[in-house]
Amino acid sequence: MSADRQEILEKARGYIKDEGEAVLLQAVNIGDSFVKAVETIISRKGRLIITGVGKSGLIGRKIAATMASTGTPAEFIHPVEALHGDLGMVSANDTILALSYSGGSEETNRILPLLRQQGLPVISITNQEDSRMARLSDIVLPLHLEKEACPLNIVPTSSTTATLAIGDALALSLMELKGFSRDCFAKYHPGGNLGKLLNLKVENIMHSGRENPLVSEDSTLKAALEVMSETKAGAVSVTGKDGRLSGFFTDGDLRRSMCRGLLTHGLDTKISEVMTHNPITVTPETGALQAAAVISSRHIDNLPVIDSKTGCPVGIVDEKDLLKEGLL
Repeated sequence: MSADRQEILEKARGYIKDEGEAVLLQAVNIGDSFVKAVETIISRKGRLIITGVGKSGLIGRKIAATMASTGTPAEFIHPVEALHGDLGMVSANDTILALSYSGGSEETNRILPLLRQQGLPVISITNQEDSRMARLSDIVLPLHLEKEACPLNIVPTSSTTATLAIGDALALSLMELKGFSRDCFAKYHPGGNLGKLLNLKVENIMHSGRENPLVSEDSTLKAALEVMSETKAGAVSVTGKDGRLSGFFTDGDLRRSMCRGLLTHGLDTKISEVMTHNPITVTPETGALQAAAVISSRHIDNLPVIDSKTGCPVGIVDEKDLLKEGLL
């Protein structure tokens, strides 16, 4: 590696380290004002209105998106647009989150008095606790930064990263307090690969009908192996006289039975003698991610799927199908 390339890497690592330290500084310094901000936002019935210009505005858009996707209704409003009519979008139940590193953003500071006149609480994230923005705020979340990662100490770098970290901490704190669950997240993210992974159910990937390997308790090992071969499955569900699942037999069970000398009658051994009794199961409504977690943690290749009401086997989930969907 040439000296120039090495210098580039060393400087890049330094920039990243500086930004990382800026984020860690926030963890050290947040205190009662952060708690008050969370309590204020969660106590209000309206939205969290986020505002800022320049790079602060871009960070504000991201914070608003994170808030909205984690159960806190939020919207970004550009202060210039607010001065030209968008103030009408703000309701009496909303809360304001203003962003400005210097706290001296003229456009943002022009709208804060107008919002306060409506009785709206104002929370600000700024590096200057004695700035005009801080004085116009009910709650100030100070950044306590001394410099940017930028070698000229000009370009917003550490400040925007630290502001985003505070915004994320607010969003996640609110998410937990509201009891926002994985199911809620899936509801808000129906599109894309993430939406698919969160919303995919076992019923969408299980093998059912003729592809669902089934034998009765009085079947022989030979019959079970024939069904497994026909369905190309590495396991078979075993049912009792009432049709409910009573056991599960896999390729692994076959190997273990042979090693332990349990096949006393060879292929004529009753499947009920070598099957796994009371196997772990899932239902068609189970999330595919949950099924994948079971297969991964139990180090198994297949899972029987039963009807939640009848207990009868209605399908089988194979590890290969989960891999194909990107769940493992």
